[in-house]
Amino acid sequence: MNDGTAPATFTAIGDPGSLPDGVTVRDEWIPMPDGVRLHTRIWSPVSPDGPVPVLLEYLPYRLDDWTGPRDSERHPWYAQHGYASVRVDIRGSGSSDGLFDDEYSEQELRDGEAVIAWLAAQEWSTGAVGMFGISWGGFNALQLAARAPAALKAIVTVCSTDDRYDNDVHYVGGAVLGIDMAAWGATMFAFNSRPPRPEVVGSAWVDRWRERLESNRPMTPVWLSHQERDDYWRHGSATEDSGNISAAVLAVGGWADPYRDAVLRLVSDLDAPVKGIVGPWSHQYPDRELAPGPSIGFLQETLRWWDRWLRGVDTGVEDDPALRAWINEGEAPATYYPSRRGRWVGAEAWPSTTTHRRALPLATLRGGEDGPVVVRSPQHTGADAGRFFPFGNATDLPPDQRAEDGRSACFDLPVGKAFDLLGNVVVTLSVTSDQPRATLTVRLCDVAPDGSSTLVTRGVLNAAKRDGMDRSDPLVPGEPATLPVHLVATGHRFAAGHRLRIAVSSSYWPWVWPHGVEATVTIDPTASEVCLPVWTRDTDDGVRFEEPERSAPLAIERVAPAEPLPQRTVTHDVETGEWTLDVDPGYGGGRVYPDGLVFTEDARETYRIRSDDPTSAVASSRWAIGLEKPDWSARLETSSEVSADADAFHVVNTVRAWARDGGPDVPEVLVTEQTFVDDVPRTSA
Repeated sequence: MNDGTAPATFTAIGDPGSLPDGVTVRDEWIPMPDGVRLHTRIWSPVSPDGPVPVLLEYLPYRLDDWTGPRDSERHPWYAQHGYASVRVDIRGSGSSDGLFDDEYSEQELRDGEAVIAWLAAQEWSTGAVGMFGISWGGFNALQLAARAPAALKAIVTVCSTDDRYDNDVHYVGGAVLGIDMAAWGATMFAFNSRPPRPEVVGSAWVDRWRERLESNRPMTPVWLSHQERDDYWRHGSATEDSGNISAAVLAVGGWADPYRDAVLRLVSDLDAPVKGIVGPWSHQYPDRELAPGPSIGFLQETLRWWDRWLRGVDTGVEDDPALRAWINEGEAPATYYPSRRGRWVGAEAWPSTTTHRRALPLATLRGGEDGPVVVRSPQHTGADAGRFFPFGNATDLPPDQRAEDGRSACFDLPVGKAFDLLGNVVVTLSVTSDQPRATLTVRLCDVAPDGSSTLVTRGVLNAAKRDGMDRSDPLVPGEPATLPVHLVATGHRFAAGHRLRIAVSSSYWPWVWPHGVEATVTIDPTASEVCLPVWTRDTDDGVRFEEPERSAPLAIERVAPAEPLPQRTVTHDVETGEWTLDVDPGYGGGRVYPDGLVFTEDARETYRIRSDDPTSAVASSRWAIGLEKPDWSARLETSSEVSADADAFHVVNTVRAWARDGGPDVPEVLVTEQTFVDDVPRTSA
């Protein structure tokens, strides 16, 4: 795939002066069996005493610029501690050769196996490879561990999941995840449209970019076309073949991250050596000191893991509790907590004998009232849901839930004596519906004496998936059905004098895409119950972590937007009944890199719905991305929109891209302009 102008070897783009003492960095190509080369950056000890173990992070997010600040905090740190730490861009992303086809595709995983084999075979490598990553990198670390390449000895997977269907950005409880099915598809459409770097691939970079753009296809229509848990979703779901995993697994998550259930499942289900850590964190590495804290010495903790499984050093990791978890103290609702109050606990196994399952009929939470409860929530219920993926931004977390509670059916339990929850709350609802399609969202809230309501956790169930995510069984109108709603795991302390609230709604936009026809659901509280995982140990479990360590981050300069907008606004047009949620996803914005690259990034997500019309839901995203240096520039604009009627989803994506191949006097040229229109029939969503 070399076009004859791309250099065979080259110096890493960045600021070598920021490297710790004793660390060197270089860029290389890793050849794939079909001749495609993957762009690779390797941080190494300057004078190792022989070969060293290797750590791999494998992503589609551009090591030359976009992940540079984050990469600079951890890869050099690992090299300083005696490892070769390697960052590889997936095929068709960054400056790697080839064309991207889909997230976690068979091609991506085959390439990953080839990368691991190449790293193990290098003369500077001991042959022992570890793999780490957050989100995408955590996903494919698990997926590759399930393929059991011989050299892969251990992984650290952060904020990831083993179940691509029901615990990712596409579906939740068998319902279309409106907020990220659309927004993440739009984000990846824009990200995959970015060019390779001319300094890496050579003078034919515009042709390479054009080829990439012409092959790029929006992924949202593909995801929407698989509305049940079929083979598409089973591929890459490590839970399908977790018995193949022999590498030691350290799974890490946060209570503010949607993937936290995977940590508990992995600790429970794997036969390989496995430990879990769940803190108060958002969708971030837990050493980066981003809200909510407190942060921990995560890199030191992973070093103990690598030293044990890649070097054979007894670091005591096998003596750690199976699960170390933070239990949040109840606090007033806020969209941002710099740090949460609480404590660490340790469970010797999961499920834990320290957790007692306490089952209560919902009628008990109504003060003994046992009459039916009707649920028909307005379509804008969910406006105060907060961000699906909190990143530590000021508006990410859910605000006071009182307005949401007012649009829901609520069941309250007065708290006489303080108690802790640790694990998954399950709410089993006995319901009848007047429509064959219905989705229920159940929220668990902590209600303070002043009436403020703090969201603790929530769960969703598309009633058609009540007997399994791989099938669709519409309700029979008027006929009772049992709906087991599993709320995402939590660690939370309810204080005496507060109330535990179970709130049930029949809509939850934009988290959940509404069915085409609105349903009225009736709950029988006497045949419904909530099962609480009560943590029964109050003593200090002695779980401690060091303070965070990191290498100095890349010296980038942040560029403020010319016209800054609020991070998150909710507006209501009283005349039309339309509610609009307008969001800045806050992935990084503009920045200037040490090599002079000016990177601009402007994005906006908008979600609209009328309170009385489920078919009025529209999710749209727009992106504008620019990369500029004195001798070249590239910019692109994308737009994405998803809407639906009762029968189908309608998806429209557009992309336009321009390049300047030369100095400021060289005119900019249009590289591509494309529009994609897709209609996807609704089967069960």
